[in-house]
Amino acid sequence: MEDDRILARERQQMEEIRELDLEELQVEEVDDLHDSSGDERDLTGRGSSDEYTFNNCLASLHTYLGEVEDTHHRVAFLDGGAILNLPIFYLEGVVLFPEAILPLRVIQPNFVVAVERALTQVDAPYTIGVIRVYRDPDNGRIRFSNIGTTAEIRQYRRLEDGSLNVVTRGQQRFHLRRRWIDVEGAPCGEVQIIQEDIPLRAPRDAFGAVTPFSKPGGHHFSRILPSNNSHAKSNESLDVDNDSEANSDESFESALSLTEREIHQSVVDSYYGSDTMDESTTTTSSDDEKSQSQFQGSQSKDSDSTESLHSCPENNNVDLGSSSKSDMQSCKQKEPDRCWRNTDLKQFRRAPRAFWPYWVYRMYDSYCLAERAADMWKQIVGAPSMDSLVKKPDLLSFYIASKIPVSESTRQELLEIDGISYRLRREIELLQSVDLIQCKTCQTVIAKRSDMLVMSSEGPLGAYVNPNGYVHEIMTLYKANGLALIGRAASEYSWFPGYAWTITNCATCETHMGWLFTATNKNLKPRLFWGVRSSQVSDDLH
Repeated sequence: MEDDRILARERQQMEEIRELDLEELQVEEVDDLHDSSGDERDLTGRGSSDEYTFNNCLASLHTYLGEVEDTHHRVAFLDGGAILNLPIFYLEGVVLFPEAILPLRVIQPNFVVAVERALTQVDAPYTIGVIRVYRDPDNGRIRFSNIGTTAEIRQYRRLEDGSLNVVTRGQQRFHLRRRWIDVEGAPCGEVQIIQEDIPLRAPRDAFGAVTPFSKPGGHHFSRILPSNNSHAKSNESLDVDNDSEANSDESFESALSLTEREIHQSVVDSYYGSDTMDESTTTTSSDDEKSQSQFQGSQSKDSDSTESLHSCPENNNVDLGSSSKSDMQSCKQKEPDRCWRNTDLKQFRRAPRAFWPYWVYRMYDSYCLAERAADMWKQIVGAPSMDSLVKKPDLLSFYIASKIPVSESTRQELLEIDGISYRLRREIELLQSVDLIQCKTCQTVIAKRSDMLVMSSEGPLGAYVNPNGYVHEIMTLYKANGLALIGRAASEYSWFPGYAWTITNCATCETHMGWLFTATNKNLKPRLFWGVRSSQVSDDLH
């Protein structure tokens, strides 16, 4: 049923493309388009979606490849650790991630044989391996990456000249064990599927209520005040709460060995009366450094305290979560009853149950990192929304890695990271540091991160293939600087239906940087945008 809905949606989008093709193509002069560049932010910015008339779903369909046939009986996923032989595609300037779309224009006979073999192989039908190749900056020699991604052939079409148009989708990471060329000239390789880890969560027992203060070392936190008999009754209810919390901890301690129990008890003892922490403050903080500084500040204050917990908190330096020295002084001037009435004694029974504080675990909690990365993506890129992927940190980490506007070498680094939390942490660092987009050759500033524009439902960066079979990964920008136009605009084989393309070079070093796309009818907005090759983007992101 899901495939039927996808096919129906694609048919509707094909009808929209035909309507665009029937319109008269009127390519305007680039100079005239630049005269209205001052209003272009309103037309293409994320805040003016009502003026955005281009259907960005059309770009992700790769309609320039023509009509293609769907494949059937594809294998869903291969077992982690499985070793098998696959036809291998070596692509320069491209890093394929799981779930990312990769179009191919297969012209060379040896790669045509590789696709034909993938269509008929038994172990992994309709599956090929994709490896990034690059030139060594020191000696110019061709290098092959060791980590690649399997690609599932979802659609293909045989042309009269013997070439193939193929649309694939990334599936699973693999390690390339060895490679060779078979007797028919097809590139092959022995690959081992990488076993992906599961998203990490902070241990449920890493932080919580500990055993009553009356047990360890004979300390008992009394709430009774001599001047008010009403506190005696509240103390009784406090002891009841302590007993219930002690019973709830028995299941945790019973699961520990004798050695683990001794270590656990020594850690708990070290935190009584001194290393206390407000759980609400810890769990709601999204800034790791801020949480760390708060925790360290609490430790420094607590270490100065030599009074036992028999006294009122105004007589010691226990951090209550929101008090400062001035607050403490004002507290001393208040009546003792009012001071105790505003004190939540539950915080004194809160302590880390494990060796590390709770905020340390949150630093590597995959779900917390996913929320943080999705929020940063929304602030920087804006679209598409990440809400549906927040609960799937593994897919979110691959999505951001495949769409983040950085160089191909940096994206290859993300592909090779094992561990969802480590990949998300690295992506957060990159999202924080992405500021300028520069030419790889001469370091000329081409654009800023605020100039990014989403022209495809896949995101601000995607892979497209030209008629000669060369795959380009481009990031789309609503504004760019330091680029020179080469030749005239052409509308044939356009990656974005309704737009004509013009080759652009870096004005400083004359390196091919990408293309300028201009609307071919007046009703299409944005009127123009730029596509910059990720392989020509500098690694220096600051």
